[in-house]
Amino acid sequence: MATNNAEDGAKVLYPELSYKVVGLAFDVHNELGQFAREKQYADLLEERFKIEGLQYQREFRIGDSGNIVDFMVGENNEMLLELKVIRVLGRAHFRQMQNYLQQTHITLGLLINFSDKFLRPKRVICIPSND
Repeated sequence: MATNNAEDGAKVLYPELSYKVVGLAFDVHNELGQFAREKQYADLLEERFKIEGLQYQREFRIGDSGNIVDFMVGENNEMLLELKVIRVLGRAHFRQMQNYLQQTHITLGLLINFSDKFLRPKRVICIPSND
């Protein structure tokens, strides 16, 4: 039987930062709607980060892997943010985020598909590798 994390006493990772980033993503989605390009969402989100004084790095290159994450957010780079503009988020997108989390040793990622009529950010938690 699946249990609710709150009932297990598990903590939500970076609740204040998550709340702030998700709120800004909702603002961007409300302003641009669901039919803009990914770069338009990223540009407006970056503007909102600056206005809010939120620390971030945009299009962060992960080591020499050639992978680039859309945003690394937080004073201590606590969270990765990957933006999508696609019909449906699939397994490959969650695997991509998991790969980014493992490569950066960051524990939390947000996957946001702006093409959805109603924005539904997905939290992705790093699963420790078996190395």
